[in-house]
Amino acid sequence: MPSQFFGLNIAYTGLQAANVSLNTTANNISNVETEGYSRQNTVQQASDALHTWTTYGMAGSGVDTIAINQTRDQYYDLKFRTNNASVGTFEIKQYYMEQLEDYFTETDMKEGFGTIFNDMFHALEEVYKSPGDDTVKTQYLGAAQSLCDYFQAMSTSLQKVQLDANMEIKNKVDEINSVASQIATLNKQINTIEITGSRANELRDQRALLVDELSKIVDVKITEIPIYVSEGSKEESGIYTYCVDIAGGQSLVLGYDYNTLECIAREHKLNQSDADGLYEIRWSNELEFNLYGKNLGGELKGLVEVRDGNNEEYFHGKDISSNPPASGTWVDGHTYHKIVIEVTEDYLTDINKTTIPEQGALTLINKDFEYAGWTYDEVDDGSGNISHQYTFYIEELPDAKYLGTDAAIGREIDYQGIPYYMEQMNEWVRVFAQQMNSIERQAEDAHGERAQVMFEGADITDKNHTYQFKDYKKNGSGMDHDETLDYTSWSSADDCYYRLTAANFEVNKSMIKDVGLFGTTRDIHQGQDAQDITEDLLKVKDAKEKGIRGCTPKEFLQTILSDIALAASSANTFSAVYSDISKAITNQRLSVSGVDNDEEALNLVKFQEAYNLSAKMMQVFTEIYDRLILQTGV
Repeated sequence: MPSQFFGLNIAYTGLQAANVSLNTTANNISNVETEGYSRQNTVQQASDALHTWTTYGMAGSGVDTIAINQTRDQYYDLKFRTNNASVGTFEIKQYYMEQLEDYFTETDMKEGFGTIFNDMFHALEEVYKSPGDDTVKTQYLGAAQSLCDYFQAMSTSLQKVQLDANMEIKNKVDEINSVASQIATLNKQINTIEITGSRANELRDQRALLVDELSKIVDVKITEIPIYVSEGSKEESGIYTYCVDIAGGQSLVLGYDYNTLECIAREHKLNQSDADGLYEIRWSNELEFNLYGKNLGGELKGLVEVRDGNNEEYFHGKDISSNPPASGTWVDGHTYHKIVIEVTEDYLTDINKTTIPEQGALTLINKDFEYAGWTYDEVDDGSGNISHQYTFYIEELPDAKYLGTDAAIGREIDYQGIPYYMEQMNEWVRVFAQQMNSIERQAEDAHGERAQVMFEGADITDKNHTYQFKDYKKNGSGMDHDETLDYTSWSSADDCYYRLTAANFEVNKSMIKDVGLFGTTRDIHQGQDAQDITEDLLKVKDAKEKGIRGCTPKEFLQTILSDIALAASSANTFSAVYSDISKAITNQRLSVSGVDNDEEALNLVKFQEAYNLSAKMMQVFTEIYDRLILQTGV
């Protein structure tokens, strides 16, 4: 049988429960503007009833507050983080594509390729009109150098963008490491509290907010693994191992432990025109981090695709070397092993599209073999079947297991990033220089000599040397000047158009110093009015049959701008779409876990009333006990 004061105890539990609910409401209201805070609510249940051993049996004993829980929906968390990775990816692309678009776009206030290109050919028309005037020749060569300066400036700008993206990759890696450290610390704090049976709501909110921030940088996957009381037991201890995986399932945080990432500067370029010192990412324990996986997401994915995107055009083929590989001597006089790679892609058989670094590393089964140089050859097997082969000269002798496998330099990235636009510009200057030089080399200069090339390539390692593109071979025979673009053999050591890029594109310095070296006719004995060479040079402007991508030289750069504009428009569209989705999901999350002022105001009145009623019950029971004890003498 309960004591005489049983009713007072019951009222007291109601007073306590109402007080807890009021405190929880106060906490919600005070955190209404706190980022990441989840609304909390009290969980109550009736206290265990007492057996009164009377005819009515059991008597209720009041109320217990068993927990203060977060109001949070894990489904909306998953949706938000998945979408947030896409938001991060396209915001990055939008930012960098807008920069590229600004570089290439020509306006009334900004002189671009179209104006410079037209000015060059307008100056050439003046040469055609006044063939004997050295002044107009000087003006033409100056206009041609302005075109070269444009490409050099664009190359510098693109490399700057590439370096900016590269540095931002390092910053994102630092952010990932910082977040991982904080999450691991919070995991320990949360388990320390929750092993006592309490719920670490505020700490859980902080951890969830960190995961939200991480999900924009890189895709994340969260799992909580319960820890059992003992091995083989099904009884949970109330604490969990909280795991965070990133980049398609690579472990970042495992309970109290976390892995860190580090940026390592590449020893070798992946593309001929890449900036120096681009970073690869690996785990600090030296395990590989899959930076180029299909499941990578977030800002890190956007940065990698902008920095390294090659539109799936990279060097790859099949190793057909002998076993053991044959040996050969490279230009430095050393003997190397010859690794022969057969390729099939058209862009790998065209010197104008070649992006392979002069020295670098060839990858065979995830192992890099450094090479000192390479050669390209079209090989006829004797029956008319042509194979396209690259021979790389490497110092290290590969094991047999590496031979006959797939080979690559770099990786396939399905995005038009900086390397793609670099390659497009390099292709343009190579084709254009070949067309102009092949015509000019047929001329006689004012001194009666065979004319030199009009466009040359600066040697960035030797200021006193330039590339004159005289060492091409066709079908094994030497040529003293270009007559065709169909070359079947070349080497990275040759003075060939492979060495010409947008970065070193320039007008022949000797020709600028002595305009008499610029020939306008095939035979100077025809007189100064003979302009057959000048006439042929003028035709290059609209020579679609010798252009690239089916365009004339003038139109080609417009196709690059179209590529960039399309990429920028796509990034803008998807960024807006995913941002709108993010807002919708955020509203859904807030509808569940956010603090609503009106709702809390209603709770405040409700719990205040409950508190007052419990206090009134205590007053009533006090009066009853006063009458019972003091006035009846019980």
